[in-house]
Amino acid sequence: MRSSSTLLALEGLSIGITSADATISVVRNVDITLAKGEVVGIVGESGSGKSLTALSIGGLLPTSLKITSGRVILEGREITNLRESDFHEIRGSEIAYVFQDPLNALNPTRTIGQHLMDTLRRRGDRLSRSAKRDRAIEMLKSVKISRPEDRMSSYPHELSGGMRQRVLIAMALLCEPKLLVADEPTTALDVTVQATIIDLFRDIRERGISIIFISHNLDLVLGFCDTVVIMYGGRLLEKGSARDIAENPYQPYTQALMKCVPRLSDSKQELTVIPGQPPVALASVRGCPFAARCERVLEICRSDFPSLTSRSPGHLAACWNPAVQ
Repeated sequence: MRSSSTLLALEGLSIGITSADATISVVRNVDITLAKGEVVGIVGESGSGKSLTALSIGGLLPTSLKITSGRVILEGREITNLRESDFHEIRGSEIAYVFQDPLNALNPTRTIGQHLMDTLRRRGDRLSRSAKRDRAIEMLKSVKISRPEDRMSSYPHELSGGMRQRVLIAMALLCEPKLLVADEPTTALDVTVQATIIDLFRDIRERGISIIFISHNLDLVLGFCDTVVIMYGGRLLEKGSARDIAENPYQPYTQALMKCVPRLSDSKQELTVIPGQPPVALASVRGCPFAARCERVLEICRSDFPSLTSRSPGHLAACWNPAVQ
């Protein structure tokens, strides 16, 4: 439900491939609300629809895909199918992205300083060149890059993975966006560097910037986000506060993800995996997409998708046979 504090609302969002004969859905009927200053985590295996959902917000879907139904509402105005020129005005100044692989996201032929100063120039900032440089250096300092003046002349390949990710975050923050979408920003980093990047995102939330944080790592999301959304096979299966999801997950898929998290306190713990494979994105699944891998599956699970039902205030799950703690 939207309120005056709502920054972003996805209402019945579906994404698909449309041809003259049919529409094949890859994301179906997703509802997510993000309040101003809130951090929402979206978790699921590869192919669950997390990244496509995030890309659709800023009009960045691949040309083969489009929003087939539903709405994207940003601060009370619909931005579902804006023209590219209108999206250009929104990206950066209102919605900014941090992508998974900074080495691919950065141009290898341009220095870090050129990346940052070009960001300011493309947003129409009329600062002088020296002022742009000073602002870029200050932003590198704010994301805790050492010797930022020297890094301005470095090329992406000369930096570590963690430093490149910080550069992407600095670029995203330069235009002071209201919403930061971070798509798997820690996946390619070792555990120590992951921790420093998460600390940086905590600093960002203190600035009042709303964050959508996409990850495979449920444990990481539970420790950082306010609200958690579980997606699988293009469907939203469960959502609630991080505390509710951690203490009382209803969806068997959510429980399965939690069992896959290694516990350092148990040196004899065997690595748990979810048997089977996620559904192919283009496959037509009539019922619950997790039915083929679920230990609690009923016959109705294979034929009908359950509605998203409230299990407790603010905690919803789509399941015919929920796992009650």
